[in-house]
Amino acid sequence: MKIFIAGATGRVGEELIKNLAAKGHDIYAGARRDQDIEATDSVKPVHLDLHGTVDEIADTLADAEAVYFVAGSRGKDLLQTDLYGAVKLMQAVEQKGIKRYIHLSSLFALQPDKWSEALTEYNIAKFFSDSWLIDKTKLDYTILQPGTLKEIPGSGKITIDIIEKSENAIENVAAVLAALLEQDNTIKKVILMGDGETPIEEAVKKI
Repeated sequence: MKIFIAGATGRVGEELIKNLAAKGHDIYAGARRDQDIEATDSVKPVHLDLHGTVDEIADTLADAEAVYFVAGSRGKDLLQTDLYGAVKLMQAVEQKGIKRYIHLSSLFALQPDKWSEALTEYNIAKFFSDSWLIDKTKLDYTILQPGTLKEIPGSGKITIDIIEKSENAIENVAAVLAALLEQDNTIKKVILMGDGETPIEEAVKKI
């Protein structure tokens, strides 16, 4: 497939590109710092400005058949990037007639009673972007909600039976995101995840 990744220079985005390229997909790697992305036979760097208009973002999507949102401002630009940027990307995807949309969120984003006080503004941004995707679009979405991201080696094993805070190797999160694309059973689903004991492919197929 031809796949667009919003947030390609982020920690998850870089790992996701590796996973999707290994699966044989062609990737439009969208980022504000597109000059930092290495072009290859399967990866095309694309300048993406989530502060732009919906029409401008739609033009960036080219002929993509599926779109990932894995962008994030790391708390520096929550309203414009993590919230409104995400919503504008959804609107642009629908404008282009693309159906498959995979959205990286955060653990318990839709459950305010479980939020950590330290991340409240980030959680609010994710709450409303997730809610918009579910309630205001007709996209074939999947929302992935991992817990704390860790720069540790991925085990290739996860759990989706989450009832409390979890930690996630970034490599595991990227591998799950890549696996979601191939599984229609994940469409219209909100998936909570943490590192665990079940192989990723097996866990995703059981959703």
